[in-house]
Amino acid sequence: MKKKCVFITIILLVVLMVNNFALEQKKKAVNRKDLHIQANMVFLYYKNLPAAINFYEKVLGLTPVLDYGFAKAFRISKSAFVCLVDETKGMHKTSEPKTVTLSFITEEVDDWYKYLTAKGVKMRSPLKSSGRIPIRGFVACDVEGYLLEFETFREHDQNKKLLERLAKSPAITMSNGLGVQGNVIWLYYKDLEQAQEFYENVLGAQLLVDQGFAKVYSSSASGFIGLVDEAKGLHRFSKEKSVNIGFFTRELDEWYEYLLQKGLKMRGPLEEGVKGLVRAFVTYDPAGYYLEFDKFNPHKKNELIIKILESNR
Repeated sequence: MKKKCVFITIILLVVLMVNNFALEQKKKAVNRKDLHIQANMVFLYYKNLPAAINFYEKVLGLTPVLDYGFAKAFRISKSAFVCLVDETKGMHKTSEPKTVTLSFITEEVDDWYKYLTAKGVKMRSPLKSSGRIPIRGFVACDVEGYLLEFETFREHDQNKKLLERLAKSPAITMSNGLGVQGNVIWLYYKDLEQAQEFYENVLGAQLLVDQGFAKVYSSSASGFIGLVDEAKGLHRFSKEKSVNIGFFTRELDEWYEYLLQKGLKMRGPLEEGVKGLVRAFVTYDPAGYYLEFDKFNPHKKNELIIKILESNR
């Protein structure tokens, strides 16, 4: 009888330990609602980095916020940045398709068109008002062929949520005197529904604009992600893509754990990068776009961008 009691006690202790372990694991599960994105950055890759830097700084009038030598970043709106990268030292090559369009949302689209045409910037499509959706805009090309779309989202029920977001994010004025309210990083998919499922249910993004063939999702205050049906967009789907989509966050470790829990494949572990200047990891969306999550470490080279990110709280 004594042995039986001891055996039962052991069983109860084991059950208790298992239950406690399960509770602890449950506590460790990261809640998506506790995770935030401070800002977005799109990484573009170049053969001639100095020429690209000259275009974005001197022609577009963007303000540099970070310079690592092989990569230089510029602010393009309140919480959105573009980083120009030397292809010989980055994650992508210029031989890969440039399957991305960077949109500049602006109320001064006519002035931007006049200015850029006077500068001799190559145009993919002229300034016009769309007949199928309530926008007005044009598409330009940068020095190595990335598409830059300048557009105004007009007052319309379709654009109401986006315009409400933009109203809370004052425009940034470039050195050429022209303003930008926000930015959409347009990405291209064969399976648009699968992409929507991922950005809504995994990343927790909110649908702001539904154009049917294209959807605009929330990301940061002035940075947005656009998902496009490749059959109707400016680009066709490509397996490889010369672009990274960046997300800056204070909760880097938590994002890493959360995305692992969601079963996402990682390109590598969460680690220190660029000689300890940043901590980062890279994962993938359903179409193979590189999604890079970053947190800047305290360092003289990071002072300006950290100051900007903290001011956006």
